[in-house]
Amino acid sequence: MSDFHEILAQIVGSEHVLLGDAIADDYAHDEALSAPPQKPLAVVRPVTTEQVSRILREASSRKVPLTPRGSGTGLSGACIPPEGGIVLSLERMKRVLEIDLANHMAVVEAGVTLVELNEKLAEHGLVYPVYPGELSASLGGNVNTNAGGMRAVKYGVTRHHVVGLEAVLPTGEVVQTGGKLVKSSSGYDLTQLIVGSEGTLAVVTRVTLKLVPRLAHSATLLAPFKSLEQVTRAVPALVATGVAPVMVEYIDQMTMMVITAQNNVDLGIPDEIRAATTAYLLVLIEGRTAERVDEDMQLAGGILGEHEALDVFVLPASAATRLVEAREKSFWSAKRAQASDVIDVVVPRAALADYMARVQEIAGRHGTMIPGCGHAGDGNVHMAIFEHDPDKRHALMLELFEAGRALGGMISGEHGIGREKKAYFAELEDPVKIQLMKRIKQAFDPANVLNPGVLFE
Repeated sequence: MSDFHEILAQIVGSEHVLLGDAIADDYAHDEALSAPPQKPLAVVRPVTTEQVSRILREASSRKVPLTPRGSGTGLSGACIPPEGGIVLSLERMKRVLEIDLANHMAVVEAGVTLVELNEKLAEHGLVYPVYPGELSASLGGNVNTNAGGMRAVKYGVTRHHVVGLEAVLPTGEVVQTGGKLVKSSSGYDLTQLIVGSEGTLAVVTRVTLKLVPRLAHSATLLAPFKSLEQVTRAVPALVATGVAPVMVEYIDQMTMMVITAQNNVDLGIPDEIRAATTAYLLVLIEGRTAERVDEDMQLAGGILGEHEALDVFVLPASAATRLVEAREKSFWSAKRAQASDVIDVVVPRAALADYMARVQEIAGRHGTMIPGCGHAGDGNVHMAIFEHDPDKRHALMLELFEAGRALGGMISGEHGIGREKKAYFAELEDPVKIQLMKRIKQAFDPANVLNPGVLFE
């Protein structure tokens, strides 16, 4: 590999090729809870698309495995390098290249983080509305995992806002897909094929994004319920009102206790109501005027009351902000509690009540508790798994995934398959579809150097 390291140094400069002890531990893992870390042979940090192209061309010619990496905030092991591989870190490609006010579009390099982009957009009264919960995540990483988050019920997920890409194929060829367009019917949609491909098809270097106006007024409702079934039955009725809430989140009692305690959030809920509560529904409403928000809030509160909420609390702005932040950090709470995994099954929204009933049955059979929270507005459930025996954990998670698929759902709503869930993916997914995906992979990456071992063997 020494000659390859020398070539990498010629491309990006020796200070941006990390070897041996210079490779920080962070490059060996992402945030997947049970994925073993793997230290790469080298980390290379390009700063231009041309450098990325040369690196990929050299890696393909030598058949050296290469793993793209953004901020490393993923939860599926997709940016853990294989043994003998190198990491291509996009952390230096951090320019916001354009904010197009006429078209409500932004063009950014892949290493720009969500917080960096939205700080610049705030100056123009705009926002990129995909909030996957970790604002240090990079846009390139969001594209690769098709990141979602709590606001998907209104704004959708990453693929609904990505209209164009610049990407480098494993052969070193650079392709431009899409553009500042809201529609196109011109051949295969390569943009959307690359979105969600988990770094297996191409290295995304630039992203063109749709933006939306930043709304100035908001209100947050918190409704406690006696049962999770009542929560899930209330959600379709709430969405059907046309209020278009930005956020519709369920949080079970155990998760609420943990996240509020760990983040020092006092919601002021009376003890008698808290004692009778099994789960909460958190609803965020935004609008252009305070009057419209108040009208929508009254309508939403009435619907929640009609569906057996024990009460409906309008949270003060400060408490609402702290609770939303605590909910966004629920993964870290599960990690501190020594969860062995966090899964994100997605089912049709109307099937959420049936799915959660099956989850409780599965938990009972396995003699465990499966606490969690999730995006009730789009059927995406996040559950913490506390089973450290690998065989028992596999059996438990397989049942949870099978139950979701039986109701028309999928293994992952937003975290992706990566390395951690590929065994379940292979076991449960239609083999015809998997073979088609493998042929697509072969067309993009004939040398099989880009993120091998992610999605499938």
